[in-house]
Amino acid sequence: MTSHRPSQLTMASPRPRQRTAPLRRPARRSLQTRLALAYAAGIYTAGVLVLVFVAVALASVDASTPIGASPSPATTGDGPGIALPRLLVGSGVALVLLIPVALALGWLVAGRFLRPLRAITSTAEIISAGTLHRRLDLGEPTDELSELGHTLDDLFARLQTAFDAQRHFVANASHELRTPLAGVRTLLEVALADPDADTGTLRAACQEALAVGAYQERLVEALLTLATSERGVTRWDALDLADIAGEVLASRRDQAVRKGLDLAEHLAPAPTSGDPRLVESLVANLIDNAIRHNHPDGHVTVTTDAQAAITVANSGPVIPGDQVQRLFQPFQKLTADRHGGGYGDGGHGVGLAIVQAVAQAHDADLTARARPEGGLSITVRFAPGSPGSPEEGR
Repeated sequence: MTSHRPSQLTMASPRPRQRTAPLRRPARRSLQTRLALAYAAGIYTAGVLVLVFVAVALASVDASTPIGASPSPATTGDGPGIALPRLLVGSGVALVLLIPVALALGWLVAGRFLRPLRAITSTAEIISAGTLHRRLDLGEPTDELSELGHTLDDLFARLQTAFDAQRHFVANASHELRTPLAGVRTLLEVALADPDADTGTLRAACQEALAVGAYQERLVEALLTLATSERGVTRWDALDLADIAGEVLASRRDQAVRKGLDLAEHLAPAPTSGDPRLVESLVANLIDNAIRHNHPDGHVTVTTDAQAAITVANSGPVIPGDQVQRLFQPFQKLTADRHGGGYGDGGHGVGLAIVQAVAQAHDADLTARARPEGGLSITVRFAPGSPGSPEEGR
């Protein structure tokens, strides 16, 4: 018969906490101090070698004096020369005095060479605190430190672009998604609050909610494209604007036929280089904008040339010349209809803004002019390049 002992819970007595001593960092010796010591050591070594060579030369003169001949006055001390013992004593005194002189010269030389590095450090600390618009601007002379400064300036510029794109995306998304979300909520609340609502009423409310949701999806996708374009180009591939324009036109031809538009194309080879996805987005938004903001029996003409330029011209409403640049800002349009009636919104308000962001990311020239008879003519000119050689188009 086995006896069962009651289980005993043993609790360890709490141990007193041991305070961990903070890690001691090794004493930091400034770079100027180390460089000064190195320069001083070099200067001192050079002085020692000079004195040694002089002493050895005088000693060899004394040693080569024939037996019985009178020694040189420079080694005996007779005459105007300096005796070798006196020369050695003077050399020792000179070496002692050379120590502070070498240290002072080393400190000055090290400080002179480290001055650009201090400027880089202080400015980088200011920039890291949030002022990304500041730059080092070291200028001349061109050396390793100035090259480092130019590299950091490029890095700060890319960081500023990325942060600005993120802020624009958040601001635009929060502003533009608020209205459709509130509309969907109101639509559903009204449908649910109606006691006489039948299946047809609820179905119609759901269909309208789905339409608003589809608009939100297009808007979010457009905002992501805009943010990606503003961030800059991360890949450079050889491409042809004519090929991209031809593919986009083929996918939009049915839409143009439904609106009664004449879609004309004059696509000559236009080799360049860049991010194919972003360039395709630029071309698609240009053509979509030309189709959307047109009138029945209008026309859209797409032209590419060997200078790596694409031009999209379309008929449409007359646009004041001073309002053209406004169309390239996010959610700026000339009419009040948000869901496709506003000129320049591409259906979601950022179509031409994407075009401008992609052009800027590729260092391309963008020109837009209002046509006197109505509509727009937009030309984007990239850097020419040969297919198969991406670097030439950069």
